[in-house]
This record gives sequence, structure tokens and C-alpha cells, in this order.
Amino acid sequence: MESPEACSSGEASPVAAAERPSEAAALRALVDRVRAGEVDAAREVRRLTRASARHRRKLAAAVEPLVAMLRAAAPGAGEAALLALLNLAVRDERNKTKIVDAGALEPLLGYLQSSDLNLQEYATAALLTLSASSTNKPIISASGAIPLLVKVLKEGNPQAKNDAVMALYNLSTITDNLQAILAVQPIPPLIELLKGGKRSSKTADKCCALLESLLAFDQCRVALTSEEGGVLTIVEVLEEGSLQGREHAVGALLTMCESDRSKYRDLILNEGAIPGLLELTVHGTPKSRMKAHVLLDLLRNSPYSRSRLQPDTLENIVTNIASQIDGEDRGGKAKKMLAEMVKVSMEQSLRHLQRRASFA
Repeated sequence: MESPEACSSGEASPVAAAERPSEAAALRALVDRVRAGEVDAAREVRRLTRASARHRRKLAAAVEPLVAMLRAAAPGAGEAALLALLNLAVRDERNKTKIVDAGALEPLLGYLQSSDLNLQEYATAALLTLSASSTNKPIISASGAIPLLVKVLKEGNPQAKNDAVMALYNLSTITDNLQAILAVQPIPPLIELLKGGKRSSKTADKCCALLESLLAFDQCRVALTSEEGGVLTIVEVLEEGSLQGREHAVGALLTMCESDRSKYRDLILNEGAIPGLLELTVHGTPKSRMKAHVLLDLLRNSPYSRSRLQPDTLENIVTNIASQIDGEDRGGKAKKMLAEMVKVSMEQSLRHLQRRASFA
């Protein structure tokens, strides 16, 4: 047992001091084994870095030999190296850039085109992780990854499709990439992915975020409205999605309506967007509420200019819209939602008055 003096002095115990050099030596030996092309060593790097940020830092020296192994033809070497690199990149910005600088993109793009769907999935996950780095985004964009990611979105296994859309979203934050994404016709697989999954999933969030950006272009708007159930699928996210997904869904519909109100107004109305928009004006994020108000105004017969839009016009907007929707059910649902909005608004106002009274 250590003496109190040893503990209070801040000095390392003899055991701890012995362990640290021993561990460092073991990790250096492991990196040397990776350099020698040992597949089992790559698997050990993967194991150690799976849940340890400390090992990700200490094994950063393994990045270059792992990238070399990524190109190797030895059985299992590419997969082992790929999975080790993937773990090294997770939550480590320095390793993300180091992996790209070491030349990993070329073999990764090769794996994206592999007939082995597992390898394709792992490569897609790696590109998703690497594309989270702002430093890497322009390099990945210039590498030719975008068409291959859209191809995975169309043809990959379910997990690869999810990771592909998230990687494409990361790359779409560079505005110049939007046209490159559109050029390879991503709308049909994006809508298919939305239709086949949960409206409240992270994948749905990223699909709608990507669509919101792409819908700034007429080419995307034409593709979306040509796709069976395209606009309806966005409306369903508006109604059933997460807070973030609903924010992007209303943004997507608003972008369409603002681009050409006369062309898209009736289409959005006929897909039943009103109940979801009404709910967003009360329960959405601040951005969602603002966008929902503006879109509701645009869906009127004669919209106000934005400078004239006042908070107390919402009831008139809803009444105007509800009177134009075909079918009693839709109009009834819209009016029911308005009643709920008024109730919530009154409750919020009452709480506000009570708070003010308590400070009086």
C-alpha cells in the first residue's frame, strides 16, 4: 500500500510508472506489425480503438501503414485495414485529416465500387466519417466520390444507403457540390429511402435537409414533382418527423412555393400539408414556426406581402385555405388544428400573465 506522502506528492507509483512505458512499447510494436503487413495487427488496432479515444491518439502512427494495407491484395487485409481506419477516424479530427492526407481516398473509392456489399458498406461508413471534417470536404468532393455515393444510395444495402445519404449531406454544405449531386439524379433514391424508413429517423432528417438545399434548383423541383408520391412523402415528414426533420420538410416546401407559387401552391395544398403546418406554428422549432407562417400565407388565394404579414392574420389565412381544400375531412382537420392552436396560445398567454403577476 502506498504511503500518504507518495499519494500527496503527485508522483506516479512504481507500478503505474512501469505500466506506461510498457504500454507505449506494446503499441509501438503493434504499429511495427501493421507496417509488416500483419492482418491480425490491423484487427488488434481496430479492437483497441473501438471505444477508446486514448488509443486513437496513441495509435495515430498506424494510419499510414494501414492505408498501405488498404491497397494490399492479401486476403482479408483490405477489410481489416478499412475497419481499423474507420475506428481511428471516429471522433478524432486529427486522424480524419491524417487518413485523407495519407492517400486513403483512392482505395476507398475502389471499395465503393466493390461487388462485395460488406466492403462497400464499410467504405461508405468511412467516407461518412471522413466527410464530417471541414478540411476533408473539398478534397473528397474533388475525388469523384459524389457519383459513387449516389450509386450506393441507389444500389447499396440498407446501412450503406443510410450512410451514403448522410455523407452526401455533409458534402452538400459546400454549395458548389449541389449541382454535382443533382447531375447524378439523386431524387428517386432519396424519395425511395424516405418512403421505406421511419419519418422520424436521422436518415429522414438528412434526406429532407439535402432535399431542402437541392430544391433551390429547378432541376430538383421538376424531378421531385415527377416522382410518384414525392411531395406527399415530404408532407408526411412534416407531420410525423423529428423536430429537425419537420424543420427541413417545411423548408423544402417553402423553397418550392417561393420559387413559383402559381406552379406549386395547389400541389402542396392537395397533398394535405395544412394540418402539419398548423401544428408547426405552435409546436415547431423557432425556424419551423417562422417558415410555417410564411408558407401558410403563400398558400392563400391572395397572399400578403411579407411586410404586411402580422401574427393576428393566421386565423384568416387558415380559414381562407381550409375553404379551398377539397373534401370535408381535410377542411375539418385544419379547423380542428386551428382550435388546438388557439387553445395552446391561450394557455401560453395565461402562463405568461401568471409569471408577470408573480413578479409584480
